[in-house]
Amino acid sequence: MKKQLLAICLAASVPMLAACATTGADSAATFGNATAYQQAQTDVQRLTAQANQDPLLKPWTGQYGGVPPWDQARAELVPPALELGIQLQEAEVQVIANNPERPTFDNTIGAMQNSGRHLDRATTIFGVMTDNISNEAIQGVEAEWSPRLTAAYNAITFNRALFNRIHDLYERRESLGLNAHQLRLLERTHDQFVRAGAAATPEQQARLGAINEELSTKYADFGRRLLADENTAIFITNRRDLAGLPPNIVEALAAAATERGHAGQWAVVNTRSSVDPFLTFSSNRPLRQRVYTAFKNRGDNGDANDTNAVIADILRLRAERAQILGFQNHAYLRMADTMAGTPERAQDLMMRVWPAAVARVHEEVADMQAIANRQRANITIEPWDYNYYAEQVRRDRYNLDQNELRPYFELNNMINASMYMANQLYGLSFREITGTVPVFEPNVRVWEVTDRDGSFRGLFYGDYFARAGKRSGAWMNTYRSHETFNGPTITTLASNNNNFVRGGEGQPVLISLDDAETLFHEFGHAIHYLVSEVDYPGLGNVPRDYVEYPSQVHEHWVLSRPILDQFARHYQTNQPMPQALVDRVHNASTFNQGYATVEYLSSALVDMALHNRATPVTDVDAFERETLASLNMPREMSMRHRLPQFGHLFSSDAYSAGYYSYLWSETMDADTWEMFEATGNVFDPTVAAGMRNIILAPGNMTDRAEAYRQFRGRDPDVNALLRTRGFPTDAPATTGGSTGNE
Repeated sequence: MKKQLLAICLAASVPMLAACATTGADSAATFGNATAYQQAQTDVQRLTAQANQDPLLKPWTGQYGGVPPWDQARAELVPPALELGIQLQEAEVQVIANNPERPTFDNTIGAMQNSGRHLDRATTIFGVMTDNISNEAIQGVEAEWSPRLTAAYNAITFNRALFNRIHDLYERRESLGLNAHQLRLLERTHDQFVRAGAAATPEQQARLGAINEELSTKYADFGRRLLADENTAIFITNRRDLAGLPPNIVEALAAAATERGHAGQWAVVNTRSSVDPFLTFSSNRPLRQRVYTAFKNRGDNGDANDTNAVIADILRLRAERAQILGFQNHAYLRMADTMAGTPERAQDLMMRVWPAAVARVHEEVADMQAIANRQRANITIEPWDYNYYAEQVRRDRYNLDQNELRPYFELNNMINASMYMANQLYGLSFREITGTVPVFEPNVRVWEVTDRDGSFRGLFYGDYFARAGKRSGAWMNTYRSHETFNGPTITTLASNNNNFVRGGEGQPVLISLDDAETLFHEFGHAIHYLVSEVDYPGLGNVPRDYVEYPSQVHEHWVLSRPILDQFARHYQTNQPMPQALVDRVHNASTFNQGYATVEYLSSALVDMALHNRATPVTDVDAFERETLASLNMPREMSMRHRLPQFGHLFSSDAYSAGYYSYLWSETMDADTWEMFEATGNVFDPTVAAGMRNIILAPGNMTDRAEAYRQFRGRDPDVNALLRTRGFPTDAPATTGGSTGNE
């Protein structure tokens, strides 16, 4: 929900108009309206005084540069806060747009960076309410206010007087004496406005505004329906149906049932964090099929929570918007401001990996079928069997059992491990201050973050456990981001959000290796913001296909020797993971990579096919089936995210035509990890300094492709990605990820 100014204006949602209409801004133009300017200034003073009394809008107070007042956040306070915040932001924009002085960087671009701050605070708080602690009241507010917020941002985008000022500066940019960051911000601001339709005709803008508002309503509707399906559970009443499940998983299922009013039973909640362990360890095949089917049919049951019609509407609206903005389709529109630049370049990278991944899946299935045959199971491997028999292959081939690993991956130890990694690499220190600042849920933890010189960098919030009303998956968000352009440094407030399953009362939370890597992944996102040195807020967001690079690269440290030695300790004995077990883990590092790669890539390829077409899809299920068939998708497995539940694509524009970005980023992350390994020290200070100063801290103040070349000395080698996944590397060693339009 957080919108930095360019509050902008859907800039993240709507990239680049191919041919601009003339704006009327030229060297002889007259700017502003003195009367309107004075009235807007009066309005800003009046509305600011009111906003400073509103609990959700007023500047945050307390230590650490101020913190969100979660103890005052209630659903009924949101509508009046948003109403007032929108009015104030509109008045602030009118001051800028109607300034009678000729545009300067400070009175236009700089002023825009400062506008909307009160509204930002309210939307930040409300965004956490919708993602982490949703209920019917919050969903009702979201349904009403999502389109109204979109309309407010549209009004900024389509403000002709404002855009004329931006365009005037853009036309004179080489003569303004701007520094490199100011010039980059001006150019990006202009491009973002153009891509959002600022140069379109009034008739086109009216339709674009209506489309954007309708899309925001559809996104909220999609999220509500998906959350409803994910709040369901399959209840188990007979202990015999728990056969094969480790004790910690049984305890977690019992706790989930008790939480839902079914004490004495066990609940497999319809979320990945509950379903995946069940499918991996349950020996009850009919129940595995039932759990798998419920999970894969989220949003696709033909009931009140079915999402297919909503998705079809979203696709229709996106296609129309792209056409108005002069793009071939939604994929071209979304990729105009990415490193890949075009759908074809993203597709080329994905298809370099896809055949090897599919071939590996066939090998994995053959291994699983052999075990099933040896056990005289009298079955053919089906999707609900894959995780279960893959785990048996792991035991058979590598003498490695996930249950053998879990006792060494206790959640608190892994949290400490991630913070140790940040300290060794970047000099960050974390001191827990839980209980001293407000939080939105009692189990949220908070840490103060300081740099190696003792200076304050920000706060880190951790919301680690699944619960009703919290969306599935794992994510990072920022409540406030680093900036310096106004003088005093504004520090970061970052959070990680996971859905680990809590154990029974007093029981440790033991997580899988995959869970530990997810923990480090999201913490990598947080590190990216905690070490930020960004000056202007508008330069804080990196391209979508770069943003996963800082998160993915930090996953590698989970299995590094220093982390294992100090933190992968048995929760009962405190003994470190034995070297023999470590060796088995490393020997199995590329195990099941066919499955992992095909599961992800099938979702990314379907996403791109869905959006890289002239006419919008109307039958979503049929399109999914036909596209997977054309890719020769192995029948024994499914996409990681089927379209009816693909929140990355349909809860916002964020990852639409962009799910490929994880693979694009992985070309850089795998190449970077090989750079660390080559030094013989995974905390090598020289490489770590380059990571912090070149890759992480600048945000988008400099071109990210150039930054990578500066850091690595060349473009990334896609073969590093293939080696990481254990695939053949006979392809030319050209990059998949650093050239093209940013």
